Amino acid sequence: MISVSRIERLSESVYHQAMQLWLETGISNPQRNDSFEAVSFSLEHTGTLIMAYDGPEAVGTAWVNHDFRRLYIHHMAVSPARQNKGIGALLMQECVAIARELGYQAKLEVHQDNPAARHLYAKFGFSELTGYITLIKRNLSE
Repeated sequence: MISVSRIERLSESVYHQAMQLWLETGISNPQRNDSFEAVSFSLEHTGTLIMAYDGPEAVGTAWVNHDFRRLYIHHMAVSPARQNKGIGALLMQECVAIARELGYQAKLEVHQDNPAARHLYAKFGFSELTGYITLIKRNLSE
């Protein structure tokens, strides 16, 4: 049976479980600065790490934080061997529950070439925010 937990204080073991899922699914890369310190800092302020477990095995994760008006959902990952079994839906239910508890809108980004995730998000009422282009500056030393 799958259980879902909210993590608000990061331990090394939970970080490694989440990182393993992020690496397995291609979500993490060095440019994102998914370090233990960065994730811990997020959780100490407005972040929550949501972990899905099948017994002791971590099978899914989502990382959320907010700016006091929107809850941002990112780093949503389900173990490739466990996808299409409802784990993503459980994670999304928890994300939406957190947004509802806070009274905030929920916002996320999804790659255009990820139809499975887009389908899941649409089932939860997310719609494309047309007219916007996502921009980022990762290297601040330039």
